[in-house]
Amino acid sequence: MTKAHQLLYDELGRSFSGKDFLSIHDFTSEQIMRVMELSALLKAEQKAGVRHHLLEGKTLGMIFLKPSTRTRVSFETAIWQLGGYGLFLSSNDLQIKRGEPVPDTARVLSRYLDAIMIRTFGHDEVVELAEWASIPVINGLTDLLHPCQVMADVFTGIERFGDLRGRKLTYIGDGNNMVHSLMYAGAKLGMHVTCACPDQYQPDAAVMEAAKADAVATGARLEVVRDPKEAARGADILYTDVWASMGMEAEQEKRKKDFQGYCIDQEIVDAANPDCIVLHCLPAHRGEEITHEVMEGSHSAIWDEAENRLHVQKAILALVMS
Repeated sequence: MTKAHQLLYDELGRSFSGKDFLSIHDFTSEQIMRVMELSALLKAEQKAGVRHHLLEGKTLGMIFLKPSTRTRVSFETAIWQLGGYGLFLSSNDLQIKRGEPVPDTARVLSRYLDAIMIRTFGHDEVVELAEWASIPVINGLTDLLHPCQVMADVFTGIERFGDLRGRKLTYIGDGNNMVHSLMYAGAKLGMHVTCACPDQYQPDAAVMEAAKADAVATGARLEVVRDPKEAARGADILYTDVWASMGMEAEQEKRKKDFQGYCIDQEIVDAANPDCIVLHCLPAHRGEEITHEVMEGSHSAIWDEAENRLHVQKAILALVMS
């Protein structure tokens, strides 16, 4: 048995088997670190050319009601490298957008597949899909949460700094799905998370309340401020996202005005710790939420972060589908 197989089949690894991956809030600190451990192992093996067909013969259905570059390519590559098969399902391929109820889709797909990854708008759709499916459901993104991306962000931070307990992550921009999942991750791992955003773009209050409840056990400090430069002071990780997420295109011009000053530029980087790293979930609008100089600068870990989507999602797939 390989070390990867051993990680899957020990007591903690077995606790994932058949489980949905909808929100970081649903998992313990120990489980999150198990994903990190397996991610590091799978990444090292992939770099060394070692095959790890942990899911040979298994099929992942990938539902995309929101299009994507990184989510599709990383998940499709991940299941293939694990020895399985990824089936791409767009809104044109499914009856779910033509009136078929989500419970019906969930039960039918459960008879054909071994797991479902879904990227969509409403978080309620993912919750309902998971409720009715008899196979694991993985949240590839909703308007509320983006857990797989943030697991890759955490992994990137661990690669650079080791233990993230007591480290500070500063997010600058819209209090969106990225912030929500970052707050959940910080709370579970004891990492301080500060969000700098305008008043009308603050994170969801219910998410903040749940994250702060998790933070009691780890000592993580979670806060929302207005001043980006104040937020950047002492940061180990600087993070941002586009000002107008997919589905908000009609608000693009208004948001450009509202978010003036909420850009990670060299001045913001200089306010953070000297060894800080800069992350962005991509795609980026250079010159808006982040400058070209910072994206291509010595502090940028954005391309490592993007690559790590592959390795972390392989770990998640292997754990829940084993």
